[in-house]
Amino acid sequence: MKILVLFFALSSLVFAGKPELFLLKNYDENKDIIGWVMSEKLDGIRGFWDGKNLLSRGGNIIHAPKWFLQNYPPFAIDGELWTKRGDFENISSIVRRDLPDNRWKNITHQIFEVPNQPGGLLERLAILKDFLRQNKTTPIRIIRQSKIKKKYELKNFLNKIVSQKGEGVVVRNPATAYKTGRLNSALKVKIHYDRECFVQKILPGKGKYIGKMGSILCKTNGGKFVKIGSGFTDNQRQNPPKIGDEITFKYNGFTKNDKFKFPVFLRIRNAAR
Repeated sequence: MKILVLFFALSSLVFAGKPELFLLKNYDENKDIIGWVMSEKLDGIRGFWDGKNLLSRGGNIIHAPKWFLQNYPPFAIDGELWTKRGDFENISSIVRRDLPDNRWKNITHQIFEVPNQPGGLLERLAILKDFLRQNKTTPIRIIRQSKIKKKYELKNFLNKIVSQKGEGVVVRNPATAYKTGRLNSALKVKIHYDRECFVQKILPGKGKYIGKMGSILCKTNGGKFVKIGSGFTDNQRQNPPKIGDEITFKYNGFTKNDKFKFPVFLRIRNAAR
């Protein structure tokens, strides 16, 4: 029976498929963003609703409770499953369970995009806003988008978000039609840069870390290797990420040799299965 259940579970994951998503590029201070809109970059779990299923960035079905999805729209929406700032590990433990528990009451679905709809960003979001007027009992929230009239407004907003322990800011060109892939019209603004990579090797520790993980060797989607040895807690060194895990690290630009400067571990994004 357990094998049969597992078969159907895996079949549903394969059937769902990996969604085509838009991704953020890093902000360049020389970019003219007057007339764009800005919003807080929430540090949650990406949740893509395709009209029938709630999917992760990798295409796995997210097993939300039935009551959570009861008043979802028949069209696609994209956003972050989120609770509050600085709560990523808790959010991850809630969302990644195959059997959802009562903690889903703390989750909201913060929407930043309504895919495959006509018009610019604000027009697409307005379609969801109209739907929510008739379906008010739902965890869906639309992330507020503020127009940038002066460039200093972005800096002030970023400083405000970071001072409140937020992750950063997203700036987008609201006139752009919906597209997928990594976009020049959708940029993340942070005090530091961050990147995802996949764990290739666990390297042993020295000194006080003998018998524990010292660092990890990681590889980005672009094929660039990076060795990360800081940012880990003692517990994470005792129980390090696994080979194949996707992690996020931050860095301060690149060296003259095109290597990541001061890479620091932030979190595990997706555990290898």
